[in-house]
Formats: sequence, structure tokens, C-alpha cells
Amino acid sequence: MSSRPMMPDPAAGADPSPSPGKPVIVLEDAAVRVGGKTLWRGLNLRVARGDFIAVLGPNGAGKSTLVKVLLGVHPAQGTLQVLDLPPGRAGHRVGYLPQRRGFDASLHIRGVDVVRLGWDGHRWGVPVPGARLFSARRRAAETRIAEVIDLVGASAYAHRPIGQLSGGEQQRLLIAQALVRRPELLLLDEPLDSLDLPNQAAVAALIGRICREEGVAVVMVAHDVNPILRSLDRVLYLAQGRAVTGTAAEVITSETLSGLYGTPVEVLRASDGRLVVVGTPEAPALHADRHDGLAGG
Repeated sequence: MSSRPMMPDPAAGADPSPSPGKPVIVLEDAAVRVGGKTLWRGLNLRVARGDFIAVLGPNGAGKSTLVKVLLGVHPAQGTLQVLDLPPGRAGHRVGYLPQRRGFDASLHIRGVDVVRLGWDGHRWGVPVPGARLFSARRRAAETRIAEVIDLVGASAYAHRPIGQLSGGEQQRLLIAQALVRRPELLLLDEPLDSLDLPNQAAVAALIGRICREEGVAVVMVAHDVNPILRSLDRVLYLAQGRAVTGTAAEVITSETLSGLYGTPVEVLRASDGRLVVVGTPEAPALHADRHDGLAGG
């Protein structure tokens, strides 16, 4: 996995933030095609500041492709706005965490340096040492990097080599990388994948807290809603080229999913409160723990 963040130059035209009442994301009658196939169509979605939205659905439904559309790296039809601009134009106001592939154990770059890439990894060349302006910018960067590492609870291990950290520790530092430029929208593509259950719960709780306390809108692709169920505001469920939005209680029901898939689907609640969906292409689990294919999940 490359540790370099995929984001535009934050110095390039930071547009003023939209007013608090305006949505962060607006999709109206949106549709997307990949390789001549329509992955989804008729998608209507509005995301406000501080909203936590989960994007769910079976493998190949177009979940990761939706993130690419919001980043402006994949075309789509319909009305699409991200922070009052066409997708891809909002610069560092959008933070992005791609699908996780892990770091090699021999990688010696420190966690704090991975976070720093989110601040200045877009730049090329070396600034002139001793320049007063550089010193001021450097102090501001160091302050913010330390602040965001503390925010995600990674201060105790941020100066250790990233390859020696656990999966949960690495993921916290990657979330810090995505947050370091103070984005208004955070796009997370399967941030819980490959983590064990305790780390899934811890990272999900962290994302929910950031969403509430920092006022950041979060759109998160997930295969399993259970670790984030308590933190979610709404769910966007993609399947069979269609989309359903609403609260988890409204969307993840036998009636709604049966209508979406066009076949009987049963939603069960286990004794520990976890939801289990039976009858979908990925039964008996809600969503199998596997990566989406080229179509973008």
C-alpha cells in the first residue's frame, strides 16, 4: 500500500466553506457506468455537516465507485455537488482514506511521518532552510500534526515505525493523515476491513466521535454495518443497480431488502444485537469480509 495521500494540492484555491445550512453532498438522479455496465442509477442523496453515512451493499454493487465519483476521479451522470462545487474541485476540504492493504513489517517510516504526508505530501522539492515563512509554516504543521495524532489517540506510538504497529494502530494514523488538513468531508473506503472485532469497534467509535465533535461529514463504505450501527445517522444501500437510503432501522429490514433485491430476504437480530441478513447473494453474513472487484464494489 502506498502511504502517499490521494488528494489535490491544498494550496490550490481553497474555496470558502458553504453556509452551515447547505448540504455537503448533493446527488440528484445520479447514475454511473463502468465497462458499459450501469452499476447504479436514480441515486438521490443529501449529506449535511456532521452526518455519518454508511454505504452498504454486495460485492460489485458500486460502493467504492461512489467514493471515486465524489472524489471527481470517475464520471457520473446527474446533478452532483461536493461542498457546493463539482466533484474533485474542493481540494483539501475533502479527506480520503482508500481501501487498506497494510504496511510491510520492514517499513521504517514513522507513523508521524505518514500523518505528515497528509499535510505536505502533495509538494515537490525542498523549501529553503532558515526562511522565516518556512519556519512559521513548519511550526503550524507540527502543531496540527501533533493535534490530530492526539485526536485519534495515537500519541503513544506515533514515533514508532509504521510497519511495526498493529492494524488498528496503523488505521488510526491513516485516519489522522486524512484529517490533518481539517477537511469538511471525510470519505472512507472500508476502513474496518481486515481488522479484528475489538479494533473494528474501536475505530468505528473513533470515527463516530470525530463526526460529532469535529462536525465532519463522513461517508464510509462498509461490508458490515454492525460495528458502526450505534454511530450511524443513515444508510445508503446499493444493490441490483438501485439505491435505498434511510436510517438503518428503515433500510435494513426484510421488507426493504426483499424489494431491493427482488427476492425474499430475511433480516434477523442476534442475541447480542447484531444484524444478520439471510437470502442475499452474500448470505448468511450481512456482508462478507472481502474486497470489491474492479467494478468498485
